[in-house]
Amino acid sequence: MNRIYSDNGTLLLGLESEKNQLLDSPVQFSVYTVIFISEGEGIYHADFASFAFKAPVVLFSTPQQCIYIRETKKISSATLQFHGDFYCIEFHRNEVACNGLLFNNIYLEPSVKLTDDQHSFYTQVTANIAEELLQKEPSEIVLRALLQLFLAKSSSIKLNSSERLQLKKDEKMDHFRILLEENFLTLHKPGDYASLLSITPNSLTKQCNNRFGKTPTQLIQERLILEAKKHLHLTRLSIKEIAFALKFQDEYYFSRVFKKMTKMSPQMFRKTTGISIVADLSKE
Repeated sequence: MNRIYSDNGTLLLGLESEKNQLLDSPVQFSVYTVIFISEGEGIYHADFASFAFKAPVVLFSTPQQCIYIRETKKISSATLQFHGDFYCIEFHRNEVACNGLLFNNIYLEPSVKLTDDQHSFYTQVTANIAEELLQKEPSEIVLRALLQLFLAKSSSIKLNSSERLQLKKDEKMDHFRILLEENFLTLHKPGDYASLLSITPNSLTKQCNNRFGKTPTQLIQERLILEAKKHLHLTRLSIKEIAFALKFQDEYYFSRVFKKMTKMSPQMFRKTTGISIVADLSKE
């Protein structure tokens, strides 16, 4: 056995080893997916973004992201998947700051590049997870501890990565990022942000592509959908209440936009990803 399930059949945690045929066609998982690539290279696509990678590296995706890998060479990997009901990254954010860093971040590549020593560490941790999953009665306590170790190490590496440090050097794009975080609910056109930055829309597009590998339009759309996903997963607000909070004219228009961007309705997204334990904490 390399997976554990809940009583109702939901995948809680799984680990699969792969060679060569790794996500060669688009797929959407209802769980968090972490791909530890120990050998090979390729191009990783996650929703709107894509980037080249070379082993050793760890790739990340959030539930219902459309992901696939193309142009692979000699791939050897292990795919680790977990459900929010098994390990809630928001609930454990004080112990493991991976929400908004490894997952749910539209500005950084969803990857962690590894040194040889770090590669050895991840090899050992995944081997420990695999060993525990093979037990007659796998310990969920042990598996959560190992998963937390895996994610905590990834967050630590990401926080200190050259990629993240490099992002501090572009003042204009730092300002755009701040403006987007402040205004994504009300300003939906690249021209709005270009005016606030006192640059042309063409200049904004060029600088965004250079900095984030995405157009301003993509970032604006992704930020709005990311907020919608947070409401669907982290609260018990109704679809109508979420649409109102995100300033859509009604829940039907919100559902159409959400489905266009994610290939599924808000209701289906909530059903497949579940509602986080965090949704009920404010009631206590």
